[in-house]
Amino acid sequence: MTSNSARRERGFTLIEVLVALAIIAVAMGAAMRATSVMISNNRALQDKTLALMAAENALAQMRLEQTLPPPGTRKVACPQGGQAMQCELVTTSSLNRGFRQVTVRVHPAGDDDAVITQLSGLVSNLR
Repeated sequence: MTSNSARRERGFTLIEVLVALAIIAVAMGAAMRATSVMISNNRALQDKTLALMAAENALAQMRLEQTLPPPGTRKVACPQGGQAMQCELVTTSSLNRGFRQVTVRVHPAGDDDAVITQLSGLVSNLR
């Protein structure tokens, strides 16, 4: 009897191996899902960062021109980081006649409904 029980305890049964493989498969699936979510979030963060840079550049360009833009809305191309984007510049009067309130909304090129980011600032003609 001792030789029989020694043979049984030498290795794993097929069921034990299958259970271990199932646990590993579930863990690998969860790891792949987490990696996919991280990649997606990284891409969204990169798009927002580039859009914010495009909005800051549009405001800086308006400030460098040192002329008051007329009130109204205009759209200009504002590519950033190799991505095509469109900046919507909404200019409104402010309480001080020497300043204009400018809101820059950045859209993906060709999609006026989706706003990636929005930035507001004041522009003046003071030198």
